[in-house]
Amino acid sequence: MTVAERSARRGRGARKAQRQARDVTMLPALKRRLPLIEPMDPEQIGRVDAASMTILENVGVVFRDPVALDDWRRAGAKVEGETVYLDRGLVRDLIASIPETFTYHARNPANNLPFGNDHSIFVPMTGAPYLRDLKDVRRNPTLDDLATFHKLSHMLPVLHSSAHHIVEPYDHPISHRHLRITYSSMKHSDKTFMGMTTSPKNAEDVMAMCAILFGDAFMETHPVVTGNCNGNSPLVWDETMLGAMRAFCRRNQPVLCSPFVLGGANTPASVAPTVAQLNAEALSALAYTQVIRKGCPAIYGHYLSTVSMKSGAPMAGTPEISLMNFMIGQMARYYGVPWRTSNTLGGAKTFDAQAGYESASTLQAVIFAGANYLWHSAGWNEAGMHCSIAKFVVDAEQCAMAYRMAEGIRWDDFEEGLAAVTDIGPGGHYLGHAHTLANFQRAFFMPELFDNNSIEQWTAEGSIDTNERALAYAKALLADYEEPRLDPAIDEALKAYIARREREIPAADALNQTY
Repeated sequence: MTVAERSARRGRGARKAQRQARDVTMLPALKRRLPLIEPMDPEQIGRVDAASMTILENVGVVFRDPVALDDWRRAGAKVEGETVYLDRGLVRDLIASIPETFTYHARNPANNLPFGNDHSIFVPMTGAPYLRDLKDVRRNPTLDDLATFHKLSHMLPVLHSSAHHIVEPYDHPISHRHLRITYSSMKHSDKTFMGMTTSPKNAEDVMAMCAILFGDAFMETHPVVTGNCNGNSPLVWDETMLGAMRAFCRRNQPVLCSPFVLGGANTPASVAPTVAQLNAEALSALAYTQVIRKGCPAIYGHYLSTVSMKSGAPMAGTPEISLMNFMIGQMARYYGVPWRTSNTLGGAKTFDAQAGYESASTLQAVIFAGANYLWHSAGWNEAGMHCSIAKFVVDAEQCAMAYRMAEGIRWDDFEEGLAAVTDIGPGGHYLGHAHTLANFQRAFFMPELFDNNSIEQWTAEGSIDTNERALAYAKALLADYEEPRLDPAIDEALKAYIARREREIPAADALNQTY
C-alpha cells in the first residue's frame, strides 16, 4: 500500500469517526415553556378584530380569480365584480373549522413534528436569487448550490425542514425549476419540506410528486408539505396564488396565507392599523381555504417589513416589526389558528454586525411572540436577495440557542445541584464534582461558532473571525453528509415523473409560469 493510499484510508477513517461523533439527529419540535409577550389587552384585541371585520364587510377584498368568485357566491358571500364582501359571521364560521394543531409527517417518521399551539418549528430561508458561497463569493446559484443548502438543512439539528428553493437554480429553465427543486428537497433530506406555489400547475406537480413519495391515501389524512400563498397588499388575492391554494387544500395540505406587508407603503404608516389591515387580508384567505375544503389545515401567515421613509427600501429588525409580531401572535391565538412569521431577517450586504443585530432582534421577537412556523430561520441577508452559507450555519446555531431558552428552566436535577452546594461549601469549586461531570454537556449551551477564548489564544490560532469559522464549519458538515436512503422504486418514479413533465412543459417558455 502506498503512502497516499494509507493517507486516504486514514482520512476516510477520521471522517467516519467524526460522523459517528457528530450528532445530527433533528431536535423535536420546540415545545415553548416561557411566557409570551402579549402587549394588547382583551379590549385592544377586540378593537383589532372589529376593525378587520369592518374592512371585510365594507371595504371588501379583491379576488382576481373567477373560480374563487364562484366559490364565494356559493358560500353566501356578497360579490360585486372582483370584490368580495365577507360578513363577519361567515368568516368566523369558516375559520372555526381550521385545525388548531396537527402533525407534519416526514418521509422519515422519526422526523415527524407536532405543530401548532405551543409547538414551533424552524425552517430555512427561501427565494434568494444570489448566494454567498463557500468562498464567500456573491453569485448566481445552481442546482448543486441548492443541494448544498438542502444537505446543510439535513445536517443541522435545529432546522426542521429542507424548505424548497432556498436559492434559485439558474442553470435550469424557470418552467422546469419547481420539479428539480421539489426533488432536491425530497432527495437530500428526510425532513418535512415546502412545495412550490409559483403557479397552479406547478402546485399540482408538487402534489403529484408528494403522492409518489407518500401515497395518495396517506396525504388525504396526513400533512406532509407546506405551501405559501402571498397576498398583494392592500386587500388583493390573485389567480396564481388562489389556484395554487386550491391545489394544496384539495389534497388536505397546509398553506401559509401570507399578506406581504411593506409598512407605510402598502399599509397605513402606523402599527395598529397595519395589523388590522393585515389581519383582514389573512382572515379572508384563511376563510377561503375552508370554502375549498372544510377542515383542511391552514396557517395564518404574513411577511413583515417596514419601509424607510428616506429611501423607500424595506427594513428588517426594527422595533415596529417586533410589535406587529407580538400583536399578530395574539390575534392568531384569539382565532385558534397556528401562525407563521419570518425569522433572522436582515438587510446587510455581508455577514457583518448589521446582519447579526437585525437577525438577533428578529429572532428574540418571534420566539416571545409564540410563532409556530418560523420561516427564513437561516441564511437570509441583503433583504432576502442572497443566502449566505456562513450566515446559514450561524443562524442555525442562534436558533438552537433560542430553542434552549424557550424550553424554559429545567428542574429535574434541582435537588442534586443543591446537594453539590453542601458538598463543596464556601471557597471551593464545582469543576470536579459528580453533579458537574454528569451535567456539563447540557448545563450551559456552548456555541461552536463564537469564540470565547482569550485574545492571546484567538491570535495564536489565526485571528479567525465568525464568517471564516462558519465557512469552515459548513465545509466540515458537507464532508460528513450522508444522503438519507430513499426507496429506489420511489426514486425512479420521481425521476420518471420529472422527465415526463419536462418533455410536456416547453423549456423555451421559461418566463411563462401559468402554462
